[in-house]
This record gives sequence, C-alpha cells and structure tokens, in this order.
Amino acid sequence: MLTLTLPEARPQIKAAANEVLLVTNADLRESANTRCWPVQQKFEARLQEILVTRFGWRMRRAHPVKRDLGHGFISTQREGSDVFAGLDPDAPVIVLLTAWQYSHHLAPSLVHHRGPILLLANFEGTWPGLVGMLCLAGTLTGLGKRYARLWSADFDDAYFYRGLESWLKTGEIAHDTGYLHAVDAAHAVLDSPDGRIGAEVGRYSLRHKEIIGLFDSFCMGMINGVFPQKALADIGMPLEGLSQSDLLAEMALVPDALREQCLAWYEQRGMKFHFGTDPATELTRGQVLEQCAMLIAMGRFVERFGLSAVGVQYQQGLARCCAASDFAEGAIGNAERFPIPAPDGGVVRPGKAVPCVNEVDMGTAIPQTMLWRLLDSLGLPAETTLHDIRWGSEFEGTFYWDLEISGAVPFAHLKGGIAGAAGYRQSPMYFPMGGSTITGQGKAGRFLWARAHYEGTQVVMHVGTGHAVELPAAEFERRRRATSWEWPLLNCVLDGVSRDQLMAGHQSNHITIAYVDEAAIDGVLRAFVAQALTQNMRTLVAGAAFGVL
Repeated sequence: MLTLTLPEARPQIKAAANEVLLVTNADLRESANTRCWPVQQKFEARLQEILVTRFGWRMRRAHPVKRDLGHGFISTQREGSDVFAGLDPDAPVIVLLTAWQYSHHLAPSLVHHRGPILLLANFEGTWPGLVGMLCLAGTLTGLGKRYARLWSADFDDAYFYRGLESWLKTGEIAHDTGYLHAVDAAHAVLDSPDGRIGAEVGRYSLRHKEIIGLFDSFCMGMINGVFPQKALADIGMPLEGLSQSDLLAEMALVPDALREQCLAWYEQRGMKFHFGTDPATELTRGQVLEQCAMLIAMGRFVERFGLSAVGVQYQQGLARCCAASDFAEGAIGNAERFPIPAPDGGVVRPGKAVPCVNEVDMGTAIPQTMLWRLLDSLGLPAETTLHDIRWGSEFEGTFYWDLEISGAVPFAHLKGGIAGAAGYRQSPMYFPMGGSTITGQGKAGRFLWARAHYEGTQVVMHVGTGHAVELPAAEFERRRRATSWEWPLLNCVLDGVSRDQLMAGHQSNHITIAYVDEAAIDGVLRAFVAQALTQNMRTLVAGAAFGVL
C-alpha cells in the first residue's frame, strides 16, 4: 500500500476585489539586489499611490521584504516557485521590475498562473527595469504564455495611465506593433538580384551548417536565450556544447610569454588600459594577461571544432574563477586581432572576425552568424555584436537609444578603432575577479539590426535598419555616466521605429548590430531577409526597412 507524504502546503494568498498582488524579481547576486533596492522601494510606493488615488485599487505584496538581507526581491528560482505556490492562481499579478532580473526565477511559475499578468518596468538607465522586462517578456513569448507589458520613466505619463487602466479593466494592453511587417516565401524580394544572393548564402548554411560553439549556456537567467535544439537544427545552425572548465584548462596551457605578446600587441596599437594596483577594485596587468590567455584559448577551440561562432557564459561559473571574458570576446570578434597561433603553425582565422556570442545568447548567435557569413561573402566588414537595449532619451528633439554590452564590442565598431578604445576594470559588484572592458564611443554610420526569438520550435527573425550618431562629448558623457560607464556605448536611431513601438514588440533585452556602408545597406537588407526565409525562419521587417524591399 502506498503512503503519500508531501511538505505542508502554504496558506494561499488571495486578492480581494480591486486588489492586485505584487511580485518583485531581480538578480541572483545579493550584492546587486541590495544596491538596487532603494530604486525598487521608490517605484513600489509610487505604484501603490497611483493605484489607490487614481484607480481606486490596492496593491499587496505577495512576499515579504527580507530585512536580514536588505531587500525585498525574489532572488532564486526556488524562492519564486514557493511564492507562486502560495498564490491564488487566478489573482491579478503585477511583476514590478526596476533592475536586471533573472527570468527563470519566475517564468516557470508564471506559465501556470491563470490570472492576468502585467510586466511593469521603469524606463531608466542606471538599474534599468526596461532591460529586465524585455528579457522576461521574450521568455514568456517563447514559452507560449500570454501577458501584458508596460513601461514608464516616472509612472506619471498619459501612456502609462492608459495602459494601466486598460490592464486593470481587461487584463490586457493593446500596443502599436504595426512597425513589424511579415515577409513570406511569396515576397518578391526572393526574386531580386540581392535576394538571390541571400538565398544562396542561406542554402550554403543549411547544407554545410554554421556550428555555434558555446561554453555552457543559460547565462543571467535568460530562458529567451536558450533555443530548442530542433529550432537550431531546422535553420542549419547546430550547437557545439563546450564546457567552461575545459576553457580554463586550455587557458592554463597558454605560456606567460604569449600572454605578454598579446597584451603588448594591443598597447602598441593604442588601446589605453587604466591600470591600478589593488586587484579587488582596480584593473591590473595580471587580469588583462589572463584575458589574453582566454582570447588565445577561444581561438584554439574555434579552430579545433570548426566553429562559425563562439561564446562564453562567464557570469555564472567563471566569474568566480578568472578575469572577465569581455576583452577576449570583443577582441576575437574583430578582424584586426592579435595573431593567435594555430596548431598547424599558422594563425587562427587571419584577417577574419569570429562572431562572439556575448552571454551565450542563441537569439543573437543566429543573426550575428548569419550577418557575418553574408557580409564576409560579399567582401564587406563582417564584425557583429549584440547590445543591451539599455536606455534612451531625447537630445535636441530626437530620441536616441543608448545601446551597451557588458564591456566588449569589436574594435571596428568604436570611433577610432583599437586606438579609440579604453580598458577599465569591470565593476566589483558583478566581477570579483576584475578584467578589462573595451570601452569607447560607438562610431557613426548606418547599420542593420536583427534579433531572433522562438515560438515553440519556430525561429522568428526581426530585422531593421538604423543609424548611429556620435553625440557631442558632454551629452555622450551624461549618458555614459547614467548607465554602466565602464562599458562601450552606442547612440542611435532605429529607422521608422519609435521608442514605445520597440518596447511593445521586441522579444529580448538584446539587439544585434552590424555596420554596413550607406551604398550597400539596402542590398544587404534584401539579401539578409532572403537568407532568413531560406533558412526556414518566420521573418518580420521593421519600420522604414520594409519600404526597401
């Protein structure tokens, strides 16, 4: 006879009439949670005030503030699961996001929640909830879960009020996503000269395979960055699963003399490292030499496995083992690169960028690798990168996005190239072992942007164009200091796509960028769309780019 014994069920929290339950999620790292908590408290109080005074609703926390830890965020998947196990599954829930958050803390529980869900973010640069909201939104889209999303700088604008009122009344918010235009296999772009080139590149990738080598996966809680294996197989871009422990072993084989040669190579070309003496808080030569060993080790793996792209998870695992991966990632993604010795006595991919998949995000690995293959085949500069959709604000009447990535872009994307790059120590709050960033101002120019997400096992590609600008020094510095000042910053406009449209329709916290000269960008766009269609992707073209087809 079977005997069943389960842990005692928690008392269920129910929402009264005109009451919503509040859930707050943030980082896995407690140092970040305590630092970000004051901003969360401010927006919580503001939201409660608005619900009561403007709409006659109340808000109740679904989990307590952890006084012993100094914050009230959910900070593990276990905690998030336990919180939702004790909630009425039909209660309306607001997930208030004011900082980076790990989506897997909540997503598996949100999938089973029956009540209306609102992902609500502050639109601010320092501890940006907007980035976390886009990540969680893309995650829920991939998991097939309905939700609503909303954002605001101060929770006091008409757009915010209209959206919140709609959700309180109906459980839904209608946003303008008309900037996205579906393109299918019947579109004339496939029969254009540029389209035929893109289709040929797509057929090549399906036949020969673009192998993406990732040193572990699932970085920063990004479920939206982990694609089903069938989705990757269907588009001809399979995964080579590598281990970060093996990367450490390969780094240990890099001799000191070769590390020194690598660092000297970048210093001779003008990169300025801001060295100090205290490794706990300052950048040291030893940290950068370790990053040089990682660059060389990554190159050896690229050659050994015949990889089209490579990425390092780093922030869970290696963050406690070695200096940050960012310098190595940006350097390997640049065509002008320290000559990494190959096993056969030659050089690893001389004169060729190797797409580097920052944060092992498969949703950017796909467009980065595709763009690299296309641009390289056309004899055009083929450096690609991802950026966080970090923030944005107006300057002289135009809204400019602030796009950043954690310390690394290819040097070719910076004003001045290698000589325009500076190296600062990564923030001790996130990077206890230090390491240099590749910091600088994103260069002016036209670019193609893209992002892949998945729905079931279908890969969906969004693609558009934009133009980067070099803002005046004072305005650039204001924006840099309002975000992560140690990181590279790109200021840009996305052609024909407004701030709120992108926030409404984008399915990730990341966006992929490749610069393309003005004379070639229309043709490359047409070729890329045909390439994506040929590789079995559902393709949507954004904003003004649709008119180019």
